[in-house]
Amino acid sequence: MKLSREFYLRDGLTVARELIGKKLVTNLPEGLTSGIIVEVEAYMGTIDAAAHSYRGKTERTKIFFGEGGFVYVYLIYGMHICTNVVANVEDVPEAVLIRALEPVDGIELMKRRRGKNNLRDLCSGAGKLSQALGITKDFYGKDLCGDEIFIETTDFRAEIMTTPRINIDYAGEAANYLWRFVAAGSKFLSK
Repeated sequence: MKLSREFYLRDGLTVARELIGKKLVTNLPEGLTSGIIVEVEAYMGTIDAAAHSYRGKTERTKIFFGEGGFVYVYLIYGMHICTNVVANVEDVPEAVLIRALEPVDGIELMKRRRGKNNLRDLCSGAGKLSQALGITKDFYGKDLCGDEIFIETTDFRAEIMTTPRINIDYAGEAANYLWRFVAAGSKFLSK
């Protein structure tokens, strides 16, 4: 069952924790692909020096300031798309970066998109999973309650561990916040 808008209209830490074990789905003309979310990071807006929305609203971050349940994508290293879920209510700019998936549907299509055959390497990183699921810059602002990209409930169960987020040394004290959530023991986590 597809998650409702209400799921996303909560604080980013709650949404992040509860996204573990849900299934991210893209339904595009070339096929349906999906994976179980096994790793995420919460970015908590104006209280979080690591968040893109920390310094306020810009053309790039305006989607953060709307209501939850929409997609925020951005390019890193000039080549990799990162996929985020906007959380909370309007004017509370929080989001959750999806860092890793366990592939489920459309695995052959994911392999073609990634040019890789190793199942564990298909979605074990934010840029990898975006490429595998066909997520591009055009997904900026897409509604997660629509039919092109959405998140579903599953029966997946795992112990959830928290750790500091990855690659945000620039964020000072915020680099140490335990805002990364992972499915303990998953073979599909980012490196």
